[in-house]
Amino acid sequence: MSMELNKIFGAVLLAGLIAMLSGFASEVLVHPKKSEKNAYAVVVPQGAAVADKGAAAPAGPAAIGPLLASADAAAGQGVAKACAACHSFDKGGANKVGPNLFGVVGGPKGHVAGFGYSDALVKTGGTWSFDELNKFIYDPKAYAPGTKMTFAGLKKDAERANVIAYLRSLSDSPVPLPK
Repeated sequence: MSMELNKIFGAVLLAGLIAMLSGFASEVLVHPKKSEKNAYAVVVPQGAAVADKGAAAPAGPAAIGPLLASADAAAGQGVAKACAACHSFDKGGANKVGPNLFGVVGGPKGHVAGFGYSDALVKTGGTWSFDELNKFIYDPKAYAPGTKMTFAGLKKDAERANVIAYLRSLSDSPVPLPK
């Protein structure tokens, strides 16, 4: 019985060795030539639009004012559940890795006293207006390079508007919507 297992193991080992050596031999023997032009030409009808590969992507988020007019705070609360890992939303709620976000809209940057904000965010100064929140939530790292916030950002305009509408609702006196 033990000789049979040795024969099977030897056969598997020999097959692997042959496969490996044939791979090395094929690389040595065959040298593919790359053609200088495509083998098949794609004909584009005259007048058809061709996408410009060099066209730049949008430089930043869409204007938030028009988006807020149709934003849904309840949907924003659902999207903001992803933020709950680092932030709390209740009035007087405890800070987590990030600060409590109750009353953030219209409040000063660094609105929670005693929270250790990153220097990069503190240096931006000012208040959390709708436009500032829009830019920050779109791409926190680009808005405040060096920020401690590791969130990649919300690229979808509707989601961002919904979250901002939800954050606006977290206030004793919500900031009026922009006109």
